[in-house]
Amino acid sequence: MNALSKAKGFKKSKAGTYLSIGTTAFGAVSVAKQVQKARSEHDALRLVDAVITGAAIVTGIALLVRELKRIGDDDVLLG
Repeated sequence: MNALSKAKGFKKSKAGTYLSIGTTAFGAVSVAKQVQKARSEHDALRLVDAVITGAAIVTGIALLVRELKRIGDDDVLLG
């Protein structure tokens, strides 16, 4: 098994999914800073951008949680 196939397997594992959730959630920190800056500067366009980016982060985390549940269901069926 080469390194690339190991990496692909990790991405679909529980640990890989948790790592993806963590890194995606970390993006929320920059979005929060972006919202704060946009509000202080009264910049509506930056605020809209931050809100849309935040929605993308929430959607990404929801998809990863769904994948995590699917992985958990598969483990129960296999066990």
